[in-house]
Amino acid sequence: MKQKIAISIGDLNGVGLEIALKSHDEVSKLCSPIYCINYTMLHQGAKLLNFELPDNLQLHEVTGEFEIEAGKVSYESGLYSYNSFVEAIKLCEIKQADAVVTMPIHKEAWKLAGLDFVGHTDLLRKYFNQDAIMMLGCPAMFVALFTEHIPLKEVSSHVTFEKVANFLFDLHKSLGDKQVAVLGLNPHAGDNGVLGNEEREIEKAITHVNKTIGKELFHGAVVPDIAFTPSFRENFNYYVAMYHDQGLAPLKALYFDESVNISLNLPIIRTSVDHGTAFDIAYKGDAKNLSYLNGIKSALNFINN
Repeated sequence: MKQKIAISIGDLNGVGLEIALKSHDEVSKLCSPIYCINYTMLHQGAKLLNFELPDNLQLHEVTGEFEIEAGKVSYESGLYSYNSFVEAIKLCEIKQADAVVTMPIHKEAWKLAGLDFVGHTDLLRKYFNQDAIMMLGCPAMFVALFTEHIPLKEVSSHVTFEKVANFLFDLHKSLGDKQVAVLGLNPHAGDNGVLGNEEREIEKAITHVNKTIGKELFHGAVVPDIAFTPSFRENFNYYVAMYHDQGLAPLKALYFDESVNISLNLPIIRTSVDHGTAFDIAYKGDAKNLSYLNGIKSALNFINN
């Protein structure tokens, strides 16, 4: 029996629906997708795409109707993408789905809709009252983010022994005995305090966590500008970045089309495409689906492991 995957449809003014529809035949060979969208919105989007709907689509009703406007930021599309995501979560909670795979939302549209979340992971964190971890990547390289969508000037205040240690313990619970490179915050990983003291907090946390779990799994603080070089990556494909762009700039430079977003340390499995709504190409038929297919496969891997 195939696993059931709830598909949160994302912002309908973007590329999510196109990707879901063009991938349906291939995805259906891997699992049983349940699309969180109502027929009215699905039919409207399919008409804009000039796409003939398959007969075997399984839908889960999401209330709301509005006019899809390709590439437009709107509160209607923001609210609908939020409702689709919440319905997908609920399907997992009541065991009618085994995992959630999300299409991209638009953060500004969520804000216009009055939603007090900066993204999927933030919503999951508050919904389940657990410290969800955002990890992005593909089998060649995964990057877990110690901090996510916060101003750069605030990152250093978060880099404390206690916070880093708790993060590493949670990451270990999710990943098991993987070798993980933990990046420093500052250039040259602080140069022994010359360029900053945050690395001392990171290193204390690494020592404590490794000693507690009884294995040398976490390594660092690694100098950030050498961490993603070919020779270093021969020994590591799991990383912890101290802030968003530190980890995602190299990841997207190397594996933009194939990377996925995975939420760890939660009671449900959630993966996502690792790209945005791509409003500039919405409903033009040009959206790529590799990240979505990898998101489906990653969700299935987590279910089966």
